[in-house]
Amino acid sequence: MKKLFFALFILGAGALQAQDLNKDAISKEVVRVIDSINKVKAAEEKVKPKKDAQWYDKISIRGYAQVRYNGLLSTNDKVSCEQCDKSWGTTATTDDAKSNNGFFIRRARIVFSGQITPNVYFYIQPDLASSPGSGVNNFLQLRDAYFDLSFDKKKEFRVRIGQSKVPYGFENMQSSQNRLTLDRNDALNSAVANERDLGAFFYWAPSEIRERFAMLVKEGYKGSGDYGVFAFGAYNGQTSNKSEGNRNLHVVTRVSYPFVIGNQIIEPGIQAYTGKWAFGSEISSGVTVDNKQNTLDQRVAASFILYPKPFGIQTEYNIGKGPRYNKITNSVDVSHLEGGYITLNYKWDLPKNQLLYPFAKFQYYDGGKKFEKDARSYVVRDYELGLEWQPLKAFELTATWVIADRTFEDSALQNNRQQGNLLRLQAQFNF
Repeated sequence: MKKLFFALFILGAGALQAQDLNKDAISKEVVRVIDSINKVKAAEEKVKPKKDAQWYDKISIRGYAQVRYNGLLSTNDKVSCEQCDKSWGTTATTDDAKSNNGFFIRRARIVFSGQITPNVYFYIQPDLASSPGSGVNNFLQLRDAYFDLSFDKKKEFRVRIGQSKVPYGFENMQSSQNRLTLDRNDALNSAVANERDLGAFFYWAPSEIRERFAMLVKEGYKGSGDYGVFAFGAYNGQTSNKSEGNRNLHVVTRVSYPFVIGNQIIEPGIQAYTGKWAFGSEISSGVTVDNKQNTLDQRVAASFILYPKPFGIQTEYNIGKGPRYNKITNSVDVSHLEGGYITLNYKWDLPKNQLLYPFAKFQYYDGGKKFEKDARSYVVRDYELGLEWQPLKAFELTATWVIADRTFEDSALQNNRQQGNLLRLQAQFNF
């Protein structure tokens, strides 16, 4: 009996051990099969052609908006700048004229851009806060619509075709999103209203200099953006969103280079353009013009920028010839023009990535503005003291005290010299 029990025990233990051996074998076989399947899938993925990213996957969207208030501590509402900010002052001719200064959306812009193919880049920027006339605000208007066609892998040689900024003047090309002062200077900005026109421009810059241009904007040094070391092009000459008026294109060229000297970066530049301006509805009844369709319009300008590391200087001056109202003869004559500006600034890095920029600016201009009524005549001597505070990337607050001395005259505003001061405020939102 004992022998029988012992034999049964030995048989049971053997069966159990066989089951364990079978389980291990099955487990190993399952693992082997799964590994084989994974290897096959990996091999298939390697051979499978990768799907290229579509051009619409590469589009970026960004923008900014500026809200202003120009009604604080104004000593003379007749001090104004039509080209700068239509909510500042009034051009009314009555003795007791007052400005209806209030909150004003100066800009509300959205930028759509992207590299369509390795050699084609597009950029479209509408403004949702254009002001075509006094008291008429927040109209949608196209600012930029252009394509960059590059001819090499590094994109050092490119042609820009469409409506874009004309490469004339550092401050003209500097985005209003980056500029310290609320408005551009009269002297160089009077060359091209809204800084833009429709044309074709060739740009060249070495790839490392293109990276430097981008860095000067990205790291808060108030750069102008990438408009090449050398630029040459032709454009209609009638300013943005207007048809060509005389089949006589303007021609422009510019050379500018950002040198690194020790810890500092300086950027000297020179630019010039020439062409014939065609008047449209700007001329009042009774005002005479020798050649309304082909009035000489040419300038040359020099620029010098010391980027704020931490102290900065930005200065430009231009001279030339262009149309200007003559109150003695009640006519528009081609006459000498000149003027420029200097801005001193300081970049103060605060804790928690905050930035503070104190700045001071003086500007002077003696000449006409071809795109205003009767090619309005100007003599400008303005001073500005301001402060820009960036508590975070998405928000900036600027306050500037303006001491203005502006003479602007046309057939309706003769002997019109206006002097006064005011405090201007701007809140800017970046997204």
